Amino acid sequence: MQNRKYSYLIYFIAAVIAVTLAIQIYWNYKNYQASRQQLINEIQTSLDFAIDNYYIDLAEKNTIGLSYEGNILENKGLDTITKRIDISSQGFKGLDSLKPQDIHDIKIFKGVQALNMDTLASELSVSLDERRDVVKSFLNPRNVDSLKGKFALANRIIISISTDSIEIPEMNNYIQEQLNQKNLSVDYGYRFLNKKGLKQYFNLSEIDTTNLTAEAKSGYLPNKSTFTLFYDNIEQEVWKRNLLGILLSALLMTAVIACLLFLLKIINRQKQLAEVKNDLISNITHEFKTPIATISVALEGIKNFNRENDPIKTGNYVNTSTAQLDKLTMMVEKLLETATLDGEELALNKEEINLNEILENLVQKHQTLAAEKSIRFAALRENNWILGDAFHLENALNNLLDNAVKYGGETILVELENLSSQIEIRITDSGTSLSKAEAKQIFEKFYRVPKGNTHDVKGFGIGLYYTQKIIEKHGGSIDVSVTSQTTFKIELPHA
Repeated sequence: MQNRKYSYLIYFIAAVIAVTLAIQIYWNYKNYQASRQQLINEIQTSLDFAIDNYYIDLAEKNTIGLSYEGNILENKGLDTITKRIDISSQGFKGLDSLKPQDIHDIKIFKGVQALNMDTLASELSVSLDERRDVVKSFLNPRNVDSLKGKFALANRIIISISTDSIEIPEMNNYIQEQLNQKNLSVDYGYRFLNKKGLKQYFNLSEIDTTNLTAEAKSGYLPNKSTFTLFYDNIEQEVWKRNLLGILLSALLMTAVIACLLFLLKIINRQKQLAEVKNDLISNITHEFKTPIATISVALEGIKNFNRENDPIKTGNYVNTSTAQLDKLTMMVEKLLETATLDGEELALNKEEINLNEILENLVQKHQTLAAEKSIRFAALRENNWILGDAFHLENALNNLLDNAVKYGGETILVELENLSSQIEIRITDSGTSLSKAEAKQIFEKFYRVPKGNTHDVKGFGIGLYYTQKIIEKHGGSIDVSVTSQTTFKIELPHA
């Protein structure tokens, strides 16, 4: 039941992570699409403003309006104007030199003011290929009759220079100015087509004309003319605009996923601790049960099967009980001692000790106890001295050899090497029962390599934990590597 709940929890956390990722990706995608469309709209607006400004400024130079009273054909001031006016590629010239007393009730408007004359007006368009004599012909006696019909009711006349083409350098300046105002950095080119079919191009050879286009919608664009802007390279600009949002989204997503994974790690750790606790209780029960049962049998023997009070039999029962009580006492002390390893309560009695001597004695002891195995000791120097607690250090090294005998293969090699920076001890056995995953946990408190419900090897799972803590309290380190054999490596500082 617990495993099923744990599996459901893992599935739930995985689903939350997947949904979080999907929402953030969808949100970023929609935000990207909206920013892309906004950028396209800004380019369209910039194009229309550029066209507007181009033709408005062109009108400032190429358009004048004449406002008068009475019959325009009988106004002598108009003759003065036509003599002074000059039409060139730069627009109308000479008007600024006119004196008010010379123009006889005629008011002159230039540029947009002329275009915005809001009363009845007639228009005379002049192309750039014509000269000022076109304007003078306006009052030519031969044209009077025809002009009478056209301007009889007019009290305002607009004279403008019509243009069928665009000045590409000036148009580029207007477009670039609008793009700069909106902080847009895009590659562009364009095509202008007038009503006569004349085409003008700019930079189209460098632009993918099948990608993005914008048609000018400006009301100032000449009649039946089209202006098409081609552009690309907006993805980089869109990403630049969305970079902050993407980074914040990624940060939020990472934080949420990290919290969920951390929660999963804690839950998994709690599950492992629960399993270790259950395993520890089972081991303690099993380890304590044997001596308690032995003592109970011995006491029952004294009570029921030694009525004649045989001193030898009584002594055997007492010795058996004493040995089992000593074993119980040792196990309790180990448990209590383990509780002091994490703090500063365990005081080490450090002195100069010879590692060669300690390791030789331990190898000889275990070789005697496990005669069927080959246990060897190798050292390049006869004496290797360090500053340490002989009792605890010997117990720590004994735990390693004891594990090698219990879990390892038939061959065990203990090596001692004095390096320039530290002393290194390697205990290698030919066993392969320890996996790499188990090797990462064997130094944890109360951890024992899973054996199911079998208890072929005694212990509480505190031997290697004790060994690691003792080595660390001596300023050293210990790790294990699992390949074709198992090797424990200890590094200790010099004396």
